[in-house]
Amino acid sequence: MTRPAPTEDINEDDLEVRAPKKAAAGVKAVTVALERGIAQAGVARTVRSMLRVNQHNGFDCPGCAWPESITGKRSPAEFCENGAKAIAEENTTRTVTPEFWAAHSIAELETRTDHWLGNQGRITEPVVIRPGDTHYSPISWTDAFELAAGHIRATTPERCVFYTSGRTANETAFMYQLFARSVGTNNLPDCSNMCHESSGSAMNPTIGIGKGTVSLEDIHEAELVFVVGQNPGTNHPRMLSALRDCKNNGGKVVGVNPLPEAGLMNFKDPQSLTGVAGHGTTIADEYLQIKVGGDLALFQALGHLLLEAEKENPGTVVDHAFIQAQTQGFEEYVSARSTLDWAETEKASGLGKDEITRIAGMMAASKATIICWALGLTQQPHSVDTLREIINLLLLQGNFGKRGAGACPVRGHSNVQGDRTMGIWEKPKEALLAALDKEFGISTPREHGYDSTEALQAFELDNVDVFVGMGGNFAAANSDTGPLEAGMKRAGLTVHISTKPNRSHVVHGRTSLILPTLGRTDTDDKHPGGRQFLSVEDSMSVVHSTQGRLQPVSDHLLSEPVIIARLAQATLGDDHAVDWRPMAADYDVIRDHISRVIPGFEDFNARIRTKNGFVLPNPPRDTRTFATATGKAAFTVSPLEYLEPPAGHLILQTIRSHDQYNTTVYGLDDRYRGISEGRRVILVHDDDLSELGFKDRDLVDVISTFRGADGQSSERRADRFQLVAYPTAKGCAAAYFPEANALVHRELVARESNTPGFKAMTIRFVKHSPR
Repeated sequence: MTRPAPTEDINEDDLEVRAPKKAAAGVKAVTVALERGIAQAGVARTVRSMLRVNQHNGFDCPGCAWPESITGKRSPAEFCENGAKAIAEENTTRTVTPEFWAAHSIAELETRTDHWLGNQGRITEPVVIRPGDTHYSPISWTDAFELAAGHIRATTPERCVFYTSGRTANETAFMYQLFARSVGTNNLPDCSNMCHESSGSAMNPTIGIGKGTVSLEDIHEAELVFVVGQNPGTNHPRMLSALRDCKNNGGKVVGVNPLPEAGLMNFKDPQSLTGVAGHGTTIADEYLQIKVGGDLALFQALGHLLLEAEKENPGTVVDHAFIQAQTQGFEEYVSARSTLDWAETEKASGLGKDEITRIAGMMAASKATIICWALGLTQQPHSVDTLREIINLLLLQGNFGKRGAGACPVRGHSNVQGDRTMGIWEKPKEALLAALDKEFGISTPREHGYDSTEALQAFELDNVDVFVGMGGNFAAANSDTGPLEAGMKRAGLTVHISTKPNRSHVVHGRTSLILPTLGRTDTDDKHPGGRQFLSVEDSMSVVHSTQGRLQPVSDHLLSEPVIIARLAQATLGDDHAVDWRPMAADYDVIRDHISRVIPGFEDFNARIRTKNGFVLPNPPRDTRTFATATGKAAFTVSPLEYLEPPAGHLILQTIRSHDQYNTTVYGLDDRYRGISEGRRVILVHDDDLSELGFKDRDLVDVISTFRGADGQSSERRADRFQLVAYPTAKGCAAAYFPEANALVHRELVARESNTPGFKAMTIRFVKHSPR
């Protein structure tokens, strides 16, 4: 039975703490998935959507980007608990109508959490707030487009920012970047800037591609898989099935993470007898509870030990033939890794020499190794160096272009990789711009635009007149929350193309529009040619179709391609070289354009209609070749660097709870970690609590310190958190985002990628004092 939207918000005084779980999934995952779906959408709507998620001719889950099999049979239930929650949020029959906006002022809504806002339901029609207004009120689509277009025309292109999240489909992303560049700007920040930008910054120069070099079948066939800086049990649970299959095929798994995550310990597959009635599958054969930021030290030590093992048994560990034929920089790498300071390595990583040596032995024995990683490695000042060290290890043993081997950055949001493929990037390559110019007869801008961090700084400097958000929740997702929100409120216009209310809607510009759009599960059939479909790219470069079949909750919703086309038409006029109307009428027209602009998408319309879609070219995987500047893969050398807090401080990383996806908070039960009914918590090792003079459940204010390049020290503060004694790595702490984002100084970023340092905050605690 469906439940109404909540009226009460989170009460942190209700926080409950239990012992962490030691296994993930099981029957509980199934019951929670069904309960959430039925509560939001009822039985019939929930069942209809569940039967079509991640199926052929169905819709792609709006959650994570983990792939489905393209060679084997898919499960009838090809989704996980958190995917079911994401679908339930979109399927909901709760609605946010004009009456809702009339009843709730911005002053009130600004005090609400994203959990409360998101659980109010789907937005049913466009609304606007103008200077001096206290509430959003309805506006027609035509008037909304004219209002937005007027603001864009009244300013200059460099003062416009076009943000997008990974929910956006390929066709939408292509149109969106085309619109921004037609306006005259490359200000195209996206959620990738805040998560895996470091991966691309490390991989493109070293192996010639910023994407993973493995397939789902490679995971199954690997002899050894590293799972580093990620929590698949919560963030991409279907990965656990792939790791289980790897184990069943004789492979081994090494988990590397500061927190003891249940999914990396044991997986109880709810679709198997052993998962329901048995003990499940032990996932990690070895679990290294590393310090936050200590991974570079670990990988350098492993490289040293592999080279030592090769000396002892020449020709058994290092792939010399591959290195000589396909790489450069090997001699410099060998020289750099010839010695190792074990005392500093142990201090940096928090691991013992015996632990690291044991893992090196597993690597030396493996003939097919995959290293997977996620945000635990990408959001620190030395992230790019850390990821280059991973590439070094894979090159050392020739782990490219063979079955069961390669690099696997595990992308988060469903189409974040596809958005980048389609040209959502503030630093576009000349080849893309030249192809757009040729296809459409336009002149795209060449000057690089703002990434997410630079957009934050532009807001702070009052350099943004128009902000358009294609999905996402920019205010909550980015760092340095206080200055960002203040800057957004000073902007002339903010436009949010959204399905549900979120924080960004209530820290809006002087004028603000919310334009409600269809979701992945909604049918899109208001076109001259009938029902349309879109496409997405998963984390392993497979492009396939996605088509919703549920009746939208409102007749006033428009699809994202239609919204972009009408906004572009209103802004640029009928005389512009790009003809937007045919693209809005028939998405095949968009795909035809893509086929002539984006490499790998030739004959797009025919190939996307095949059963499993198609796989994009990947030279390291397909031909063991590397499209770098020299045509060879590159070994690199980086100095040892790690995060070392001063006395009285800890290193803080932000994490998701099991009941959220990015900034969308589904509920308040982080059950694998034993935390429920609250979110303003800091997980701290019991020994650290004692040494710092605090105890479990103390109420504190958290202060982060940051020293900039000019030597000046700055502080950020977040009030009223409860300390929770938890078995994290000593010297480290963890807190949920976006609650802890205010502690990340805008200049605390990964070098080269400019990704915010969400895993690198130096913090201290003071007793909470109400202000």
